[in-house]
Amino acid sequence: MQHARAVHGTLTAFARAPLDTLFNAVVIALALALPAALWQVAGHLQGASHRAGTAPQLSVFMAVDASRDDARAIEARLKQAVGVARVEFVPREQALAELRKQAGLEDALDSLGGNPLPDAFIVTLVDAAPAGLETLRDEFRKWPRVAHVALDALWARRLEAALRIARGVAAGLLGLLGLALVAATFNTIRLQILTRRDEIVVLQAVGATAGYVRRPFLYYGALLGLTGGALAWLLLAAATWAGNQGLAPLAALYGTEWRMDPLPAGPAVALLGTAVLLGWLGAWLSVRRHLQRDLSQ
Repeated sequence: MQHARAVHGTLTAFARAPLDTLFNAVVIALALALPAALWQVAGHLQGASHRAGTAPQLSVFMAVDASRDDARAIEARLKQAVGVARVEFVPREQALAELRKQAGLEDALDSLGGNPLPDAFIVTLVDAAPAGLETLRDEFRKWPRVAHVALDALWARRLEAALRIARGVAAGLLGLLGLALVAATFNTIRLQILTRRDEIVVLQAVGATAGYVRRPFLYYGALLGLTGGALAWLLLAAATWAGNQGLAPLAALYGTEWRMDPLPAGPAVALLGTAVLLGWLGAWLSVRRHLQRDLSQ
């Protein structure tokens, strides 16, 4: 009953000062939405880089006039090369069929009168270091009937490394803004304590325990954090929707469909839980300090 009464008193305090509650919740929402949005975008880009393939690879292109015997000889050498994990042969006919299917260039390809694409090999390597990739690339270029060797997936690995840094920045930003939220809640609860100072003195005089005095303020901080977390989730949902509306035409120009999904249930619950915890922590620190120093005098 005491907990229910404390929650009711907190909701009543919210209703008495809706603008103050809204502004405090908006501050919490903005502080949580910024690192959460950075984390969400980094997660989507990281998923895209994974789909693109981040394994260290080389593409070995044969000369256009190379025969299948030449291709078999190069394939045998590739499989015996040190540092090669897997070799996949892509015949020129398969490459042309995939180009027709993906690019929609049937008329242009038919006008060429033949297949302009060479046989190729996709070589997956063991060593992911850029120096090792460049060494093998330079070695394969010297082989007979090899026209060109291209590095694949190195851009994706660099993107993945940059995204790991971005997630670390998001985590650090969340920590800094979390401290700011604790400080904001601390100050808000301090004002609540000063407003109800006479009431608290009377409660202590008639034997109210520290837990009884502290409880309404803790609920106030926790519910304020929950309100801010819910607003942060709404901001993220709105930003995701607006971002998808802008990305759709751009993705269509590249012949693909790329969109950001809303925040999943697990991270959404974590966002709300973090907001509640920070609000409760700020309230607890504020009540502990002021009850011990001011109200005990």
